[in-house]
Amino acid sequence: MRIIAGRHRGRPIEAPAGSAVRPTSERAREALFDILAHGRFGEGNLCEEALVLDAFAGTGALGLEALSRGARSVTFLETSREARAVLQSNIASLGETQRASVIGADAVSPPRARTQCGLAFLDPPYGEDVAAPALSALAAAGWLAPDALVVVELSARAQFAAPEGFALLEERRYGAARIRFLRHQPAH
Repeated sequence: MRIIAGRHRGRPIEAPAGSAVRPTSERAREALFDILAHGRFGEGNLCEEALVLDAFAGTGALGLEALSRGARSVTFLETSREARAVLQSNIASLGETQRASVIGADAVSPPRARTQCGLAFLDPPYGEDVAAPALSALAAAGWLAPDALVVVELSARAQFAAPEGFALLEERRYGAARIRFLRHQPAH
């Protein structure tokens, strides 16, 4: 697995052994970040200077790609100790320790946010119906800025209903994955 584009283009990133972590395919990542770069959901490249949250981070492929493409910082949430160790190694090998932080926490019951993020990636384990509860929990804990763009990757067959406070903007299918783009619209 490698970084697709940006300043770390072509650099490898490692994944933990076994099947517990399922990184987003390079094809899907490339398509996703092309959409973010070309202003479909806002003006200009949505990664540029963004404060990013990568929940259910695993290898950190999505957040690391965002850093490579100009994100100001990324916070990674990951429960697995083994995945966090590999993620920390990936961050260090890319020289991104100043712009990345890793928190050992579950996105379904996250700690209170240090800062609100304008771009968030959620890639929960396939077969676990936790995307909607995680979105609600992350919003309640202050992780998502008003109007934040949230990208949720689920199995193409998974059912998903956006929770209150989130509007589905679009969805795309890439092989076994379906990527949903949502806008966080909290009640005022």
